[in-house]
Amino acid sequence: MGFSANKFAALAVAGVVLGAAAGQASAQSYPSRNVTAIIPFAAGNANDVTARIVFEQLQKELGQPIVIESKPGAGGTLGVGQAARATPDGYTILFHSATFSASYVTHKSLPYDTLNDFTAVSAVSISPSVLVASPKKGYKTAAELIAAAKAKPGELNFASAGIGAASHLSAEKFQLAANIKAQHIPFRGPVDALAEVMAGRIDFYFLPLAAAIGHIRSGNVTPLAVSSDKRAPQLPEVPTTAEIGYPAAAYAFWNGVFVPVKTPPDIVARLYQATQKAIADPGVKDKLDKVGAQPLVMSQPDFQKYFVADVKATEELAKKAGIEKQ
Repeated sequence: MGFSANKFAALAVAGVVLGAAAGQASAQSYPSRNVTAIIPFAAGNANDVTARIVFEQLQKELGQPIVIESKPGAGGTLGVGQAARATPDGYTILFHSATFSASYVTHKSLPYDTLNDFTAVSAVSISPSVLVASPKKGYKTAAELIAAAKAKPGELNFASAGIGAASHLSAEKFQLAANIKAQHIPFRGPVDALAEVMAGRIDFYFLPLAAAIGHIRSGNVTPLAVSSDKRAPQLPEVPTTAEIGYPAAAYAFWNGVFVPVKTPPDIVARLYQATQKAIADPGVKDKLDKVGAQPLVMSQPDFQKYFVADVKATEELAKKAGIEKQ
């Protein structure tokens, strides 16, 4: 027996109502258990420190514990791959950074689709890259470093935490803007790179302010410039790359929360709202400030656009700098 048009319409309306009610119920009940947060970096890394500061408050906003799972390896791609394969129910979230964009342009093969496997939920923080050198080098300003690089083309060197790492891309962007060329020395990670810089065996290094601030305050490295449009509140005496004449050298290191792409919109909205409340907390702001980061506030759709634009901009930078996929 077939349905009449009126009966079909009534059922359609009922389905819409039930669907909306189910979505509202899932948003209201989420989360009802622990949430796993994958961080594709080693414990103690600047990204890991930032994540733990924010997640300590985020779990209070969500009303459920957040279990942090550090998953370093393969430039962070192992952890991202694991997050991409997770059930899209909001119980597995990914905390990532500008390195997410870098991996897209430096890896020939990835165990996930950067632009199609994830939804960008919420921006968390932003930290400028800071140009540092060992006090042993004697550089007092970025201008002195640039002059030395131009006097001896290709003889100076710079460190990175690996080919395609944010520290590599930031330095390449600076070189393009300042029209200099130094030898790239990639290391297995930021700890090794920073150790060589402090020892004076490396001429300069760009790294996120969050990772550099402690060593700057202790005098282990000398800050020469921050790669941003405005000075970092934590280093008010250090000029920006724009101020010294190279506005195109700006390179910001951002962090944010992602989920698998098919996560229900109502859960994405719940996570977004909770994350925004967490980064607005005065205690969180204070802790972020101490590690050289600031809350990054924008809407969820705007963060999605920001992420896509960053991937495209990083791809263009890699082409200009001649960085080949590994």
